[in-house]
Amino acid sequence: MKKGFWLSVVAAALLVGAAAWSILGDEERPALQAGMRVADLLEEDGSGFARAAEPRDFVFPRDHGPHPDYRTEWWYVTGNLAAPGGREFGFQLTFFRFGLAPGRATRASRWATHQVYMAHFALTDVAAGRFHSAERFSRGALELAGARAHPFGVWLEDWRMAGTGQSAFPLHLRAQEDAFAIDLTLQAGKPRVLHGEEGLSRKSDEPGNASYYYSRTRMPVTGRVRSGEAYHEVEGLAWLDREWSTSALGPDQSGWDWFALQLDDGRELMYYQLRRRDGSPHHRSAGTLVAPDGEPRSLSREDVRLDVLAHWQSPVNGTRYPARWRLRVPGARIALEIVPKLSDQEMNHSVRYWEGAVRVRRLDETAGAGAPAGDGYVELTGYGGASESPSAR
Repeated sequence: MKKGFWLSVVAAALLVGAAAWSILGDEERPALQAGMRVADLLEEDGSGFARAAEPRDFVFPRDHGPHPDYRTEWWYVTGNLAAPGGREFGFQLTFFRFGLAPGRATRASRWATHQVYMAHFALTDVAAGRFHSAERFSRGALELAGARAHPFGVWLEDWRMAGTGQSAFPLHLRAQEDAFAIDLTLQAGKPRVLHGEEGLSRKSDEPGNASYYYSRTRMPVTGRVRSGEAYHEVEGLAWLDREWSTSALGPDQSGWDWFALQLDDGRELMYYQLRRRDGSPHHRSAGTLVAPDGEPRSLSREDVRLDVLAHWQSPVNGTRYPARWRLRVPGARIALEIVPKLSDQEMNHSVRYWEGAVRVRRLDETAGAGAPAGDGYVELTGYGGASESPSAR
């Protein structure tokens, strides 16, 4: 993601962490320098943290859990759902972990932690034209927030993502706010996919500007959602992303457009187009095409053609986002139009970005032009400049 975007997220997390620690005695606080500002923390180069520099062996269930030697990590799930009458919903539940220092805290105090957690939760009610979203922060101590590998779980207060029994799957998601809620069970579905070089996803040419990245790309979902006061039994498909890193993008990059598409022919397509500061695609843009049998195929920038066909402007802050796309992978006979199911799916919290459910259609040059071809999720970062900064709530 956009370097400035993630620095803003970390800044917001650090502000919350600093507020929490301010109530503690000196002996309980992390070893932060007196008077250190958030800006000072962000200027540090991540010294002491591990970096994603070379391919590694993934070991499960261990790698479902946290990697505190790396600075940033997230557990990300999105999905498209439908009620029996056809009413459509989209959802996002994402947990972020930010390390203030590498490794785990060694002090015996239950308050001791090096970790701050943030979570984003959203529900798109397509028929009602409503987009609900919320954000939470907490310290990784006192069971307020945390993550573990076995039995798998990640949580922030009563928002939770957890395996059932001793396995990560089926995966149970539960989160609620006053206006919306989800209670969903996800099956493992197709095999996990390692992106890039056996799970090493390089985002720029600078050594260490990369992440370890794997996905579950087609997870059957059942459960129920609440929009307003109404509950709906739903089923559909979800997508799980797991990434961890210390540094990701280079100074010449301004953001990215990320696509996770589940096609009706049984394939899935992940593609992220990194943008230079002048708006042109960066050569490290990449993706993965997953066959119906789960076999992945890596895609380079040269394999994919992406064009923006329309824009939408946020009524809240004036940010102008792409809002309809044409995506082609000629070597795989893929030609698609991608359209948001709801224009306004902007996450407008400590940081602002667009993350929403989309509809996928066949383009004119393919058989059955205009016919439905699948569903997916799109994430857009780096639009709006200074709007992507910690904001008062």
